[in-house]
Amino acid sequence: MASAHSIPSIEERFEFTSGAKRNLIIGGGIGVALIVLGAYLAANGGGGHEAAAHGAEAAAAVGHGAAEHGAAGHEAAAATGHHEANWVTRIWANLWVNGVYFTGMAVVGMFFISYNYLAQAGWSAVFKRVPEAMPAFLPVTGVVMLLTFFFGGHDLFHWTHEGLYEVGGPEYDPIIAGKRGFLNTPFFVFRLVFYFVVWYGMWRVIRNLSLKEDEIGGTEFYEKSIRFGTAFLVVFGVTSSTSAWDFVMSIDTHWFSTMFGWYTLASWHVAGLAVITLTIVMLRERGYLRAVNSSHLRDLGKFVFAFSIFWTYVWFAQFLLIYYANLPEETIYFLERFRGHDGIFKAPFFITLFLNFFFPFLVLMTRDAKYTHSILKVACWSVIIGHYMDFYTNIMPGTLGSSAGFGPLEWGFFLLFICAFGYSIASQLEKANLIPRNHPMLEESLHHDIA
Repeated sequence: MASAHSIPSIEERFEFTSGAKRNLIIGGGIGVALIVLGAYLAANGGGGHEAAAHGAEAAAAVGHGAAEHGAAGHEAAAATGHHEANWVTRIWANLWVNGVYFTGMAVVGMFFISYNYLAQAGWSAVFKRVPEAMPAFLPVTGVVMLLTFFFGGHDLFHWTHEGLYEVGGPEYDPIIAGKRGFLNTPFFVFRLVFYFVVWYGMWRVIRNLSLKEDEIGGTEFYEKSIRFGTAFLVVFGVTSSTSAWDFVMSIDTHWFSTMFGWYTLASWHVAGLAVITLTIVMLRERGYLRAVNSSHLRDLGKFVFAFSIFWTYVWFAQFLLIYYANLPEETIYFLERFRGHDGIFKAPFFITLFLNFFFPFLVLMTRDAKYTHSILKVACWSVIIGHYMDFYTNIMPGTLGSSAGFGPLEWGFFLLFICAFGYSIASQLEKANLIPRNHPMLEESLHHDIA
């Protein structure tokens, strides 16, 4: 059936036009303007001393309500001082949220091509340049996160306060002190640098092998890519969880979940799949990737659909176990988001569920929807924005508490990061033939058909 179809030329070069560059720069400029506006409003109204005092009162209320429950009360009470945030802390928190989120989406490009190499999958060969381009953004987010931790880490991470470890001191916390072997600044910085060096370094190897394959051909580079891709999956299987503990879970230092690594990976993965799908659709609408057919798009739609359900499964499994056990040291995490901080996180919490599950589930349910450009774009934007909200609700309660907000500052940072990410992807796509002409599985991919 597919063999009867005419196969478009595989010689395609993406042109990152001056108009496209200008639009992304303008988008980033609007983001910067929103950040300046948001910082001004926060400094003069929403994030000053009044908001800090309000945050302290709300956190104290949560601490009082949970005080009888031991560790949970201690966590909430300790958070009182931690939540006395000003507008500068709000900037650090937004940098951290976006740094973590876009790091995940970038590294998922490497994750995607690695498990396709391991499976020796042929269907994705025709568009592999798109996920292959995404990890180039890792140095940007790595530098952002490192600088944010150095300059704002004391405000974002409660465990960085030295008084917590002084036995007999007024701030001494035996639970956090017991975690000092893992949660200490030198080891944390080492791990943060290690993640980015290893992820980016392994991507450079795969990327270079792919480009050499394009020039020389043969199967030697493909076989090496399988080995390096497999090695990356082993490394990422560990570091995806440990980085989730470091970047997100350690903010709520007392609380922990054994499912949190899987939960964060599921969030990163489906958001990365949405970026891959959205980029391919946008390229096709501009006349590129003509060899990508409806079967490729339908499979990508299935991926986004399936892993939206998988993320929801992990989310609900974690929530249900905590709800059913009803242990105070575990339920405090959700109580903070439902009732704490004057309930400002309650709406984002349920908006996250709608954007990440209900909407993509209903929109992508039918067969034809999974390859229709307009529907895929709407579903992918829902997932991308929804998982940003997911990381927002995971990080902001523990860093800002009632001093958090959702206004020009938040949207400005998100717009700035997504424009920079798009610029990075487009720059990489321009550096090689858009279709890997000598990929051993290309012929299979060109004839990919699911009736």
